[in-house]
Amino acid sequence: MNLYTLAAATEAPVNEFGFWKAMEEGGPVAWSILAVMVIMSVGSFYILFTKLFEQNKVMKQYNGVKNAFWRAPSLKEGATKLEKNSAWRQLADDAVTAQEHHSKMEGAGNEIHFVEEELAHSQNTINQSLSGGLSFLASVGATAPFIGLLGTVIGIYRALINIGIEGSASIDKVAGPVGEALIMTAIGLLVAVPAVLAFNWLQSRNRRIDALMTDFSNNIVAFIGSNGAVKPAVTAPAGKAKPAAKPAPAKKA
Repeated sequence: MNLYTLAAATEAPVNEFGFWKAMEEGGPVAWSILAVMVIMSVGSFYILFTKLFEQNKVMKQYNGVKNAFWRAPSLKEGATKLEKNSAWRQLADDAVTAQEHHSKMEGAGNEIHFVEEELAHSQNTINQSLSGGLSFLASVGATAPFIGLLGTVIGIYRALINIGIEGSASIDKVAGPVGEALIMTAIGLLVAVPAVLAFNWLQSRNRRIDALMTDFSNNIVAFIGSNGAVKPAVTAPAGKAKPAAKPAPAKKA
């Protein structure tokens, strides 16, 4: 036996490490947990972007309420100036419908109270639509760390099994399963943290929209109760500012 053969025989085995190797160590359970995490993450970002787009659209449409709706002489005519299938159009249409229904009903009570109840019901419906999907974000934020912890427990369990089988706690026997355990913990946190932040941010924006709708509903009620005398002040449209008054001609001496 020459020196080269002796060196090859005594050379330590090469161990492979890395994410994919750790996943292979975890087996089907690790891959299943990773798949659940990916689904949670993709679903969270999908809800974040779709709800953000929906909220921005509602807030942008509010400019039409300030610029066009309150310029109309009546609610019915003002409603036609709002964008169809918008939250503000729904509130205005429901107020007009409530007025028409109240005039046809006997013993319906005060018209203002009847309109207020209809607007409150309409506003709750819009809020439920805006909040759709946020429960998924809350569920992801609450459960993703524990799903990652499940992968951690399984990884540590496999490390202990390897130690028992080999009869030694050498690093090459436990590094793979422990690495898988740490990776699963990190993935769980990476999925949960964005979901929680997105949930809180979208909720705060929904509260802002709800405040705007409450203000709009109150203005409609005041408009109806005063027969159109009370309504928010409106500004002149851009580019249509009133011309400055001409100075009076000087009197001749």
